[in-house]
Order: sequence, then C-alpha cells, then structure tokens
Amino acid sequence: MARYFEGLSKGVPNGGMAQFQEEMRQQLETSMHAELEKLLDTATGVDKEVSKKDFDGFKKLFHRFLQVEGPSVDWPKIHRPPEDSIQPYDKIAALPLPDSLADSLNKLVVVKLNGGLGTSMGCKGPKSLISVRNENTFLDLTVQQIEHLNKKYNTDVPLVLMNSFNTDEDTKKILQKYTHHRVKIHTFNQSRYPRINKESLLPVATDIGMTGENADVWYPPGHGDIYASFYNSGLLDQLITEGKEYIFVSNIDNLGATVDLNILHHLVSQPNGKRCEFIMEVTDKTRADVKGGTLIQYDNKLRLLEIAQVPKAHVDEFKSVTKFKIFNTNNLWISLGAIKRLQEQNAMDMEIIVNPKTLDGGQNVIQLETAVGAAIKSFDNALGINVPRSRFLPVKTVSDLLLVMSNLYSLEAGSLTMSQKREFPTTPHVKLGSSFTKVQEYQTRFESIPDMLELDHLTVSGDVTFGKQVSLKGTVIIIANHGDRIDIPAGTILENKIVSGNLRILDH
Repeated sequence: MARYFEGLSKGVPNGGMAQFQEEMRQQLETSMHAELEKLLDTATGVDKEVSKKDFDGFKKLFHRFLQVEGPSVDWPKIHRPPEDSIQPYDKIAALPLPDSLADSLNKLVVVKLNGGLGTSMGCKGPKSLISVRNENTFLDLTVQQIEHLNKKYNTDVPLVLMNSFNTDEDTKKILQKYTHHRVKIHTFNQSRYPRINKESLLPVATDIGMTGENADVWYPPGHGDIYASFYNSGLLDQLITEGKEYIFVSNIDNLGATVDLNILHHLVSQPNGKRCEFIMEVTDKTRADVKGGTLIQYDNKLRLLEIAQVPKAHVDEFKSVTKFKIFNTNNLWISLGAIKRLQEQNAMDMEIIVNPKTLDGGQNVIQLETAVGAAIKSFDNALGINVPRSRFLPVKTVSDLLLVMSNLYSLEAGSLTMSQKREFPTTPHVKLGSSFTKVQEYQTRFESIPDMLELDHLTVSGDVTFGKQVSLKGTVIIIANHGDRIDIPAGTILENKIVSGNLRILDH
C-alpha cells in the first residue's frame, strides 16, 4: 500500500507525509464504502443479506490493507521454532491408541476446501469432480474414506465442503448421489468479494450480478475466509451443539490428507491446561517445495511465514532447504470452540495476500486474500507435526494426475498408499509438456497408464502417444521435435533411455 501513496505524495513536505497518508486512507475507505452501498442497492432479498455480510468482512480486510506498510515481518525477529513446538510424527505414532477411538472420532468434523475450479487442467466446473482414479473423483474418494471410518468404528464423522460461488451449484447437484452413503454432508459458501481496480482502488463491479460485464469481477478471498464464513453460516454453532470439538481441514485435491488417528488422539488427549487449539501438519522440504510457507517463531508465537511476506533481500534465504527445512501441507486440525471465540472477539489475525490479476479485457485488478494457516498465531498452544511426505499428495497438474493414476499407488477405501512393490518410497519426478496440459488431451495420449514402479524421472515433450502396457524405468526422456510424432508401441520397456524425434532409442 505504501507504493500507492508514494506516487501521490510527490511534493508533500516530509513533516506532512504522515498526515497526508492518513487523509488519503480515510478518503479511499470512504469512497470504497460508498461504492459498496451502491452495489448493495442493486441486490434484493436473501442476496442482499448475504452480500451485506460478505461486504462487512471485505471492509475489514480493505481497512487493514490500507494500513499495511512494507513487508509484514521484521527479518531479524525471525527465529527457528522451539524443538517441542514441531513434533516428529514418529514420536506421536509410537504411542498406543486407546480403545475409545470412537469417542475421539465422534468429536471430529472433516472439512474440505472445495472452492477451486479445474481450469488449470483444462476442465470446466469444480476441480473436485475430476476423475483421478478408477473413475473416482476427488469427492468420491473423500466420501469413501469417511464412510469407511464411520462403518469401521460405528461413528458419525460428517463431511463439510467449503464451496465458492464458482463451485456451489455443480457440487450440490452431485451430492445427491451420496444420499445412501454413511456420511452426513454439509456445505457452506466462501464469501464473494469485489475485485479492485488497481488504479482507483474501487470495485470494478457495477451491480451485484455475476453475468455479462460482471462475470469476472468477483472472487472468493482465499481459504483464510473459512473462519468467518463457517461462523456466519450458522453451521459452526450447529456442529458444536452436536458435540463436535475439532475440524480436520485440507485441500480436496490433496489425496494424502486422510484422517490420521494418531494425530487425532494426540490432539484430544492434551491436558486441559495445555489444550492444543491448532495443529499444522508440515513435512520436509525438497527443491520442488522451496516456495512453500514455513513455520517460524516470531514475537514468542508460532507463525506461518509465506514467501509473499519475505523482504526481497531475504528471498533466497527463505528458499534455502538448510535454514527452513519444512513447509506447510495445509492439513490443519483446529478447535471449533476456539474459532467461535476468536470470531466473536474479532481476534483472528491473518496477513493479507495481495493477488494481482488481469481481466480478459486487459484491466489490471487486485484481490485481497488470506490463508487459513496464517491464523495459527491466534490460537493457544499451537503445534506443528512433521508428517511423512505421503500425507502431501496434491494433484495440481496433469503430471501429478499421471502419478496417482499409476501402479505407484494402491487404492483402498478411498485412500491411496504407495505400493509396497516400489523399492524407494520417494515419488518420481514427472514433467509432461504442453501437449498434455488438458485432461482430455492427456487421456487421448495414453492407451493405458504406464508401469511406473521403477521410474525415477520422466520428461515428455511434444506430440507423443503411449500404447498399452508400456513400462518406464529409471530416467526416461521422450522428446518429439517440432512437426514430429512419437508413438511408443504397446509392450515397450524404456529403461534409462532418451527417445528423440527421429525415433532412435539411445542409451542415457
């Protein structure tokens, strides 16, 4: 925000700078409030009530945005977390589980972040409805996991989906197919906030509608909105009344994020005086994760540090795998009672993420977001648990999709586990080129998914297709030059090979 003021403050004497900036903030805030009122005047009935609640949250976020000066952390104040604040999973898993596991499970609610679309993989509609394994979607697998728990332990663990205005309608249609499953499914919606013109810092929207000119002027404000939206929906109070105490929150596209009974037991068995209100699952960084948020000690609190908060001079240090060894998986265990308390006290503190976008017409906008894990510093006795990498299995690209569809993983009761036939527990590095970006293109290029049990690294670029029962081992690089096409015949075994555009197979 400081840069915006700098552009307007040329010629202002130094002594009057602070007063000038404060006057500008007040003017911008007044203008924003007036524009929001105009938008509300175009709404009626339930839409107006919902939008009013959304705008109340947006006003708070915009107010804080105007106050921000420079990076949100003072680098010299960053310290490594105390040893006991990030516990190794092995230590927790070594403790025996009690016979009363059902009691703990009956206090739990599984919440999946379901606001995203499948556009990055060339799909329309909610990402959660993309088929990822044996015709099962992300949502199918989630329901199967929870139903298995409820049947095995005779419990009532419900599933809650946090939808966005982009995914709500399509998701609710699909939910009818789970009517006879042993899972109660609830939904609530993220807020709908107006995108802001980068120059004027006013909403781009002209009315409350979402069609025509207004089709892309609204956005869901990041998963940090879960706290306010959950509370405002009334569902949080309802679940507390039903005896629920904790939520397990994760991204619906993270297929490693299943209910872990060891972590749940650790959470509910803490003594009353040291009740843990927030657990963040972290895992060891690799070079692929250098941009991931990490846990630090800051002002005597455990805090999530994201790359966007790091001063430019320290970005390389932040990316260091030796100094910052872990990153946030976004698998979180949170006390429902604590969320209610912090919301009612207006004490939920999350850093603002300023996300610049360019609309289809070329207009530059910003959207103000928050991240769910950033609230960790607001909770009492927060804790990190360093979990195995297997609990972080996100499917963000078609390359990830190839991995989870392959024989590297076994599927049981909705959960994927690394095949015991694989010699090394690490995941191969897979990089599919631009010809595979969309799911439909990807599907047409594989007659069947290759055997990848012994694969270390795969790079595929250009016009390449795979026949049935192809095996890939070691390091395999397949590159079709411009204008060439490579067809890998059925039954081919490629081990430590480079396949070039003229179809020669060379030793690697």
